[in-house]
Amino acid sequence: MTIAPALPRRTSTSQVGRPNFGRSLVGGFFLVMGGVHLGLVSADPQVYQHFADHGLFGFVRTGWSELVMATPAIYGLLLMAGEITAGTLLLVGGRAARIGWIAVIAFHIVLMVFGWWIWAWSLPALALLSWLAYRDLRFGKELS
Repeated sequence: MTIAPALPRRTSTSQVGRPNFGRSLVGGFFLVMGGVHLGLVSADPQVYQHFADHGLFGFVRTGWSELVMATPAIYGLLLMAGEITAGTLLLVGGRAARIGWIAVIAFHIVLMVFGWWIWAWSLPALALLSWLAYRDLRFGKELS
């Protein structure tokens, strides 16, 4: 009777690939949204004019109209650069991904000061991003 040697223990297939898929999906989304903001800034930087009209705090509404809308192209391009940087960090992976996850989660938390209407997007997005980041960072350590 011949007994086959035991195969090395693998992490379950449900864990393999999913952290990278979520990170790639979010990273790609942020790259695409950076491109969208480049298009908006190129077409008409004034498109951002009413974004903070329903901000939760007076300083958000005032700061937006007096600071951001004084040079909307510059701030639109800074937004684009931030989104592209966060997306790239996620796509690079490794330690850079940890910073990328922090960036995309912080982005959505900050976004919430612009009005209750944004909470409909931000709360589900934060739940999903937090879960994906947890899985990516936790299983990334187990797989390496």
